[in-house]
Amino acid sequence: MDARSLRRKKIHQGIRKTVEGTTVKPRLSVFRSNADIYVQLIDDASGKTLAAASSKDKDIAAQKVNKVDKSKLVGSAIARKAGELGLKTIVFDRSGYLYHGRVKAVAEGAREGGLNF
Repeated sequence: MDARSLRRKKIHQGIRKTVEGTTVKPRLSVFRSNADIYVQLIDDASGKTLAAASSKDKDIAAQKVNKVDKSKLVGSAIARKAGELGLKTIVFDRSGYLYHGRVKAVAEGAREGGLNF
């Protein structure tokens, strides 16, 4: 493991000490790979994923836009799925990534979709 990914893991562990999702206020976890971005709504109390979305979903992958714009679409998709579950407030878990670029675009898309965090 290189120094950059080790540093991200340590930051993520520090974030996870304070950020915890519940059934009423789940955790929105972000994972970013070089090509794609994945988000999940997680209930840490029961250890279950309530909803998930990614840039590999058929309706999002069909869009011919750049990665930042796809990330915004992923954010709005998870907000729509959360609305179907009756969730309005969440806790945002950036997973050790900087709040910049694609991670920020996911958060903005989720906020525009109606989620509060």
